[in-house]
This record gives sequence, C-alpha cells and structure tokens, in this order.
Amino acid sequence: MMKRVDFHENPNIGVYCRTNDSVLFLQKHLSNKLKKTIADTLDVKVVETSIADANIIGSLLVMNSTGALLPDFADLATASFIEKHGLHVGRIADIINAVGNDILVNDHGALVHPDMTAASMKIIEETFDIPVTKGTIAGLPTVGMAAVVTNNGCLSHPKITDAEKAVLEDVFDVEVMIGTVNHGFPMIGSGLVANTKGAIIGNQTTGIEMGRIEEALGFLE
Repeated sequence: MMKRVDFHENPNIGVYCRTNDSVLFLQKHLSNKLKKTIADTLDVKVVETSIADANIIGSLLVMNSTGALLPDFADLATASFIEKHGLHVGRIADIINAVGNDILVNDHGALVHPDMTAASMKIIEETFDIPVTKGTIAGLPTVGMAAVVTNNGCLSHPKITDAEKAVLEDVFDVEVMIGTVNHGFPMIGSGLVANTKGAIIGNQTTGIEMGRIEEALGFLE
C-alpha cells in the first residue's frame, strides 16, 4: 500500500518521521486524519514524539526491527520512551550525530557515514545486532538520506556507482534499484518512508516515480 502525503504542505516527509514494521515515530501536531492514513498505509502504531525538542525525527533517529539509535544529545527520557515500544535503544557521541541522515539500516546490515568513529560503529552493531559497513551512495556520505531500504528492497540515489550498488546489495541482502522522489529529487530518504508493508511518499512524487518505488520495494503483486 502506498500513499502520497505532506506534512503542513511540506513533501519532505522523511525528515520528520521514522518507521520499522511495527511502530512509526512522528513529529507532533499533525492531524488525526493524517496520522490514521499513515497508520493504515504502513500497518504500524503511530507515536508522536520529539527528539531534543526538535521535530526532525527522521534525521535524529534510525531503527530496524531490533533496535533504535539516537544521538547522545537526546536525553535518557526520550531513549526510555522509545525503548517502551519494544526496541533496544543505543546512543552515540559522535561528530557525525544526525544518525537518520548518516546511517542506512535493515535487519541484515547497516551502512554508515565513512567518518563514523570505531566507538560509534561498535554501538551501532550492538544496538541493531547486525554487521556494520562504512560507505557512500553516489559519493555522498549521508547514506541515510541517499536511499531507503527495507527487508524486501532498496531504492537509491540515481547516481549510485556499480561498486556502491554491489556493496549495498551485499550489506542489505536485497536488490537495489535507482529512482527519485518529489518530481526528480535524488535524496530518496527525504521524501519516502517505507517498511515491508507499505510506503508514504511526498505528495510531489510522480506516478512514474511511484511505479519505481513499488517495484524496488516489492509492492507489486
């Protein structure tokens, strides 16, 4: 199931929420109708929150089925709140701290910003219980925004190299396809939020782009 949505007329929805197959953490102050649409489309529980008083949940949180990772400036109350939803929560103290922008993860592996410290990589590995690899997508270190991955597929920035694509397919154990969102924007993670059951997409995304998303993430019958 897929739906085009916006948050207060902003199509960059991936900046403001983060999901796995069970729960979606979402910025506050969206309409009940929109929250129900999101819950129905992704078949998840929708939970409103903020992180360090910010609404950019998608930039400051990353998770898979096992765990969730936050920057260390997110307080312990926030970590505890997220933990109550069945996730093992880790926090990293790193100059690379916008974890949602800088880490791409599913239940098979994680790809992280090339400048991530060894200490951070160890916490990431322990939090998600998966191997961690450094890398880029289309030469970009912000791998969490340059692609979206689930356990069924991956949609990537269109300028990914063959070598990078091979790394992603090895790390995530899925096929990688290329595409765009919101009428040609290549930073997939900014406009697409997906799990194995569905996807919400920025409302400027074209029908052709939606078809590509459906194919890449395994939603075609």
